[in-house]
Amino acid sequence: MAKGYWIANNLVHDAESYARYRAANAAVFARYGARFLVRGGAQEIREGEGRPRSVVLEFPSYEAARACYDDPEYQAAMALRAAPVAEGLLIIAEGYEG
Repeated sequence: MAKGYWIANNLVHDAESYARYRAANAAVFARYGARFLVRGGAQEIREGEGRPRSVVLEFPSYEAARACYDDPEYQAAMALRAAPVAEGLLIIAEGYEG
């Protein structure tokens, strides 16, 4: 079974409010087996446009990645980072097993 990934690229306008989002999503991420592979840190945008904060989470399966996003607890946490707190892009991708 292929793993699932969240690939996010964000611009945070209010770090204090964004910290509340991070605290609120911890339990739901743990429940779905999410593991941070990238969480902020240095990055270089080599092609196209991007935002200064990138995050990559790995889930045990693509289905778990999708279910986590749709979970009402995550949706409530996500509301804490809505504009004007942050703006971003989130892709849920299926891993490659080749």
